[in-house]
Amino acid sequence: MIETKIRKVGNSAVMTLSTEMLTILDAKEGDTLFVLRGDDGTLKIMAHDPSVAEALEAAEVVMDENRDLLQALA
Repeated sequence: MIETKIRKVGNSAVMTLSTEMLTILDAKEGDTLFVLRGDDGTLKIMAHDPSVAEALEAAEVVMDENRDLLQALA
């Protein structure tokens, strides 16, 4: 577990991400992060858009199911 603080900047609350946290997320200053709320109230921070990941997983399933056809087209 990594601990961080929330502080006030102007009218916003800001959470500081340590170098260790950025390394784990494979993110850098200026990157966009995505936060998902779980059913149990937890928050998950991701450096990649989860909808893109879902689309890529669906595409993998389709490609696996049609491997022979796709090889014939290539």
